[in-house]
Parts: sequence; structure tokens; C-alpha cells
Amino acid sequence: MLKSKKIKTLLLTFSMSLALANPVQAATYKVIPNDSLIKLSWLFNTSVNQLKKDNNLKSDTIYSGQTLNVPAPYYTVKSGDCLSVIAKNHGISLYALRRANHKWTSTIYPGEKLMIPGGKTTTAKTTSAKKSVIPYTSADLDLLARLVRAEAENQPYKAKVAVAAVVINRVQSKEFPNDIKSVIYQKINGYYQFTPVKNGSINKPAREEDKKAALEALNGSDPSNGALFYFDDSATNKWLWSKPILARYDKMVFAQ
Repeated sequence: MLKSKKIKTLLLTFSMSLALANPVQAATYKVIPNDSLIKLSWLFNTSVNQLKKDNNLKSDTIYSGQTLNVPAPYYTVKSGDCLSVIAKNHGISLYALRRANHKWTSTIYPGEKLMIPGGKTTTAKTTSAKKSVIPYTSADLDLLARLVRAEAENQPYKAKVAVAAVVINRVQSKEFPNDIKSVIYQKINGYYQFTPVKNGSINKPAREEDKKAALEALNGSDPSNGALFYFDDSATNKWLWSKPILARYDKMVFAQ
């Protein structure tokens, strides 16, 4: 009887260790147009060299439709879940969750499996460590904070964080440049993407609240809910208003 109990205990321990190991197994990610290894390394909290090693890649070139092994646990959706809560519980941004799973609608189903980019386990509640979602320098932080002041000086604090989050979402997006400075100073069809760059207001020194908001966004907070655009509610541009609205704070509108 004692021997039988020992065997049962060993089997139970082995089963539990398998269950705990499961979340850290590699997931598979399907490459989409304009993806790059550098952006995927940021998304999945790894290095380009590690991605190349895990996928037997000889160069940095990847192709749309290609399947890559990535270091991410899976989370199984439960009844009552929503994307924003799943992201918050795992200490990642909503945009990162959407990006990793190519999930640009809010519809999810119980039993559906979602990758948690940069996540540790499927039961995580919060992240204690303050780790930035993208690489940045002190000059990047200052530039981002100055943009926050120029765009949202008289707006609520959440709007300030959301402005910074939009820049970060663009850095992470396949459709925009790979770093903060390039995103903020980007021109498309001859037009600056951010008005303060054109009118010079971005040169005003950032205040402490602006720096705090920028740093909060760099550490993963995203009140914009994954937005790539923002504009004033007095805007008359029909193209902007045609985009899905993800958040609104006072006079600021954030869109996909």
C-alpha cells in the first residue's frame, strides 16, 4: 500500500510539472507583410539571434505566410473574458496581444487559444518588473514627452499616456518605422504625421507629468486601446472619422 501511494504521488508530481511546463512551450506565429525579425523580437521579448536559431534561419529575411516558432505561452479564453482584461492580467499592452494574434476585432470565444507575447505564465495577474515594451534612449524619452506636451497639454492624464502609446504602437506596427524618433518625424506623401513637428511646438521642454506619461506608456500602459491614430474631436477629416474609434478622452479621439 505504501509503495502504491508513493507511485501515485510521483505520477501526480510528474503530471503537475507537465502542466506547469506547458505555458512556456514555443508558440507558432504566421508572418504577415512587412514583418521583420527585429520587430518580432521586441514583440515576443527575445532576440533576433534567438529567433534565427529557433527557426534555423540563415539570414534576417522572412516571408509573408511563413510560420515561425516564438517564445510565448498560450492562454485559453474563458467565458466572460475580453481582450483588454486578458492583456492587463498578463502585464502586456492590448496592442501587443492583438498584434501577436492578428486579432483586430474584439470577438473572442471560450476555448480559443491566444498567444501571450512576452508573457511568463497563463495565470499571471500583474508584472512587478518595469520593463519597457520597446527599446528607447533618454533622448527618445525626452522627444516622446515633448510630443505628449505639445499634443495633450490641456488634456486629462490618460490622454497624455494614450498619445505616447500611439507612438509606441506605431513603432511596433509593421506599417511604420522601427523607432520613436523615426515615427515622430515621419513624413507620408510629403506631410508630417504629427502637427507639432511641423509647427515647432515639439521643441517646448517637457514637464514632469509629460515625462511620467511617456514612461508609463513605454512600460506597457495603453489607454488608447491599441490605437495608431489620434485627433481632436473638432477635426473634419472624413478619413480619420471613418476609422474604428477605440477611446476618447475629453477632446481627443483615438482610432485604429
